[in-house]
Amino acid sequence: MKYIITGASGKTGSTAAEKLLEAGQEVVVIGRKIEGVQSLVDKGASAAIGDLSDEDFLTKTFTGADAVYAMIPPIGSITESWRVYQRRIGTILTNAVENAGVKHVVILSSMGSQLAPFGAGPVSGLGEWEQQLQNIPDLNVLALRPGFFMENLYAYIPQIKGQGAFGDSLLPDLKIPFVHTKDIGGVAAKRLLTLDFKGFSREFVSGNSDYTIQEAAKLLGEAINLPTLHYIQYPSEAATEGMIAAGVPAPVAEGYTDLWKGLNSGKYLADFVRTPENTTPTSLDAFAKEFSAVYQNS
Repeated sequence: MKYIITGASGKTGSTAAEKLLEAGQEVVVIGRKIEGVQSLVDKGASAAIGDLSDEDFLTKTFTGADAVYAMIPPIGSITESWRVYQRRIGTILTNAVENAGVKHVVILSSMGSQLAPFGAGPVSGLGEWEQQLQNIPDLNVLALRPGFFMENLYAYIPQIKGQGAFGDSLLPDLKIPFVHTKDIGGVAAKRLLTLDFKGFSREFVSGNSDYTIQEAAKLLGEAINLPTLHYIQYPSEAATEGMIAAGVPAPVAEGYTDLWKGLNSGKYLADFVRTPENTTPTSLDAFAKEFSAVYQNS
């Protein structure tokens, strides 16, 4: 079987690629620079060097593949809004899949993507992309819908070091699923190896358990020997202004604020039900040790 992995230099894509290689499959990893995917090439992957904004490149790379792992990477430019970026890259990926005649695609979406076209910031953009892919005749699409990435907590390190606390506009007592990106990549690889999905389907990837952001602060504080670490909820406008003041581009800050509003409303997780099948191994306690290492070296 031949698999194409987009986002191979990222965490979910690299994990999926590694597991497919371990299973003896032919894997082509897409990267903008060879340095980003060299470790996977060293393990047996082939590299396709190009940009996800190049539809001809993607069509050529996807042609002959049994399946593709596709994702819209985080916005890397402030020359366009987050949603405009998502629509542009999502359309290019969709066109390339159709033009290349690919029959199976696993995509990285998110919990809350049912709130499309609006209601959850960039996550709503992923919902739009899900809908777009469903318009391709005879395409089998599995949308992975993970919870809150544990690795997103790294963004709070500057606040923690500067203030001894961290915060944004998320409700402090809201239970949400926290998931490690390596577990998402593992689920992607498992489903790519079986290719047992038909039409359009979704699969939640929900981590080991649900936590409040305040509970997350306690676990992180214990790991970094800062037992007083706590979370502070800010009004939405103040949270946006704070991110912008810290150097986050305004479109990105506004997108995150919309995302938190969607979570706080309860609509974001309205269709999510935790099951043994969508529960993944890595706990937030285990991740806290990884967080401590990054924190100490920041």
